Amino acid sequence: MRDGPPRPSPAILVAGGNRRNLELLGRSLEADGWRVLTAACMEELDRALSVPEEIGLALVDIAGFGRDIWERCESLRARGVMLLVISPRRSQAIQQESLAHGARGVLVKPLSVREVMTLVRGLLRE
Repeated sequence: MRDGPPRPSPAILVAGGNRRNLELLGRSLEADGWRVLTAACMEELDRALSVPEEIGLALVDIAGFGRDIWERCESLRARGVMLLVISPRRSQAIQQESLAHGARGVLVKPLSVREVMTLVRGLLRE
């Protein structure tokens, strides 16, 4: 048991090129009590990474981003942020690239919101 006031929970960063998917996932996470930051383009992702907000987990959909997304993944790793990559297809190359740049794993579309929520709860409430 901790002494003192409870710490606010860290935010979850959700990044990807499809705003509709970001909104759906963000709403599900918020309904579960999480604070959510979203980034639908590289500029928004850079802004999210530039603030001192505590990010506990990043869900990054690599579709729609170029190779420079891996630099942002490295930046997340340097901050100690857990990272899950979301991929449009199952690929050994994407799996290897993701793990090499700090991802804990790769989720393949289509995603089950229930499975994502269970995974997020397990990672952040350990």
